[in-house]
Amino acid sequence: MTPAVDAADEIHWLSTAEAAHRLGITSRTLYRFIDEGQLPAYRFGRVIRLKADEVDAFIESCRIEPGTLEHLYPDSVSDSSASEARGT
Repeated sequence: MTPAVDAADEIHWLSTAEAAHRLGITSRTLYRFIDEGQLPAYRFGRVIRLKADEVDAFIESCRIEPGTLEHLYPDSVSDSSASEARGT
């Protein structure tokens, strides 16, 4: 007699297409993340699968912390200096 598998212990596998869609990226980018070791994946014969909970953990690890994107927009000091130089 084999022990019953608890539904919470079941692994929810995603295909590479499903994982790429869930992440909103191309399959090529997904394969790059896997190859670089950023995202764990598993090969079963010729098929590559990803665990849904590991994809979700990867999503959370990519969360942007507030205050880390200042380099992407001009700071207000430069804007006010430029306004003063124009006389506005």
